[in-house]
Amino acid sequence: MSDTKTESLKPAAMSRCGTVSIIGRPNVGKSTLLNHLVGYKLSAIANKPQTTRTNIRGIVTQTGHPEKPDFQIIFTDTPGIHQNSGNLLNRTLNSEAVAAVEDVDAIIMMVEALKWTAEDDFVLKRLQHVNRPVFLLINKVDRIKEKERLFPYLKEVGDKHQFAEIIPVSASKGINTDVLIDALLKVLPESEFIYPEDHITDKSVRFICAELIREQLVRNLHEELPYTTAVEIEKFEETDNLVTIEAVIWTDRKNQKGIIIGKKGETLKRIGQAARHSLEDFLMKKVMLKQWVKVEENWQNNPRHLNELGIISNREL
Repeated sequence: MSDTKTESLKPAAMSRCGTVSIIGRPNVGKSTLLNHLVGYKLSAIANKPQTTRTNIRGIVTQTGHPEKPDFQIIFTDTPGIHQNSGNLLNRTLNSEAVAAVEDVDAIIMMVEALKWTAEDDFVLKRLQHVNRPVFLLINKVDRIKEKERLFPYLKEVGDKHQFAEIIPVSASKGINTDVLIDALLKVLPESEFIYPEDHITDKSVRFICAELIREQLVRNLHEELPYTTAVEIEKFEETDNLVTIEAVIWTDRKNQKGIIIGKKGETLKRIGQAARHSLEDFLMKKVMLKQWVKVEENWQNNPRHLNELGIISNREL
């Protein structure tokens, strides 16, 4: 993995390459889709909104298929677009997601099967003037036992916008994700590859490790508490057999520090054990993980801190 682009490896006449943004309201399965397509857990997954806090690119490359062109698709998983944008963090999440529909070759809008909410309308409104193919993915169709219930729903959502295609999928089980790839290949340009064939993301290993730790915070803490926390990797050292990671968990109030640590440190220990397993699966090495909890009041409205966490860029300060 690398943060730098390199010279292409495929001539334009033999390959297709393009960028695709995945957008939608919180908790519709955007990160699950990205992770499935890439084949690695790049983006934190939890059944709670705001799990994704910055645009994360996942790179899918295929060569040598007898019936398909060589292709490279750079998918961008975006934070869930939501109507409540009170603090700087929430406003940044919305602006990150909206910015992701600019200068791309195609857009995937995700919704949940048999549901269409005011937030879905809010997302669609952001696409009304976008001059790019928009594919509507109806996610979680595996949960619908009576499939005939989907037919009137598909007609209803089809009337809301001139979508390039409407594709029922299950991001978690990979249902119809091959159909999605084939549909995207019809609209992506013939082009050289942007990244080497073995790259799966443009994010650093440190960033992904922080995401995997934060995922366990979201899974293990009280409903509201995870949204006042963030993870920063202070040390990352790798040898042939071991990766040593030291991480700081930031929160914005002293009483929350005690909740994260838990009685006799049990909560933090549980979070650390689960995170270590995820880190070892990702890094394919043994991991020694050390965690500390620190307090910085109102970090969600501190541009400097958001920049250090990779949520807001220097140019936005």
